[in-house]
Amino acid sequence: MNPYQDKVAVITGAGSGIGRELAQLLAQRGARLALSDVDEQGLAETRRRCGDAATIRTYRLDVSQRAGVFAHADDVKRDFGGAHFIFNNAGVSLAATFEHMTIEELEWLLGINLWGVVYGTKAFLPMMLAQREGRIVNISSIFGFVGVPAQSAYNISKFAVRGLNECLWAELEGTGVQVTSVHPGGIRTNIDKAAPLGKFAGDYEKGVLETVSRMLVTPPEQCAREIVDGVARGHRRIVTGKSAGLTDLVARLSPKHYGKVLAWMGLRGPYAHLGSGR
Repeated sequence: MNPYQDKVAVITGAGSGIGRELAQLLAQRGARLALSDVDEQGLAETRRRCGDAATIRTYRLDVSQRAGVFAHADDVKRDFGGAHFIFNNAGVSLAATFEHMTIEELEWLLGINLWGVVYGTKAFLPMMLAQREGRIVNISSIFGFVGVPAQSAYNISKFAVRGLNECLWAELEGTGVQVTSVHPGGIRTNIDKAAPLGKFAGDYEKGVLETVSRMLVTPPEQCAREIVDGVARGHRRIVTGKSAGLTDLVARLSPKHYGKVLAWMGLRGPYAHLGSGR
């Protein structure tokens, strides 16, 4: 069965990366698409790649703006009559230790990665509950499983998205609305270039960014395919990308000691060379 045929799928951050690949796959599977991004040029390219056969509308949207996201839900309802899938995919990154990160930088990242997901979920949930049908797909990360140095803002956002998803599993039971928590890892997108270094970041953060960037090897089209297939099968959790499953396993089996694995991978804390002081 193809659960996407003639259904309305909403995708944020559709102007590049995983969002673009999701749009192309869903267009191939007969979905009607409401695509949004702040990058209108990238959004236009995504629409072109989806082909002429698909029913598509594009919207410029900053997911960190609550009023804009709720207005977007109203627009989608007006244009399509409702929504059956919402992929809260828009996201950014920042390389900075918590010490070096400014409050403004933290607020900026959480505005997109966390509040964008909260707003998207809250805005589209009522129409899904009313039709007793829907699937909310919220993109967390393998950084929602493990805390990584110089990624505290990203960790905060992705752990929080995971928590929201797992709470909604219980709260929405029996409503016809389901939630999928997606945890990509090592996906080769441009997220590491969106805002890679904090204002006060130094050589340490540059080194972490280089290490993390070398791990981005899985093509976004592979990630998108696993998400689309997993959602179609009704999976609550999708872990995708190079070493993502192993990261999940290590975090669950050894939550107190996975830092040693990260250190072995080159992700040591900025003061690790000083020792514990005890």
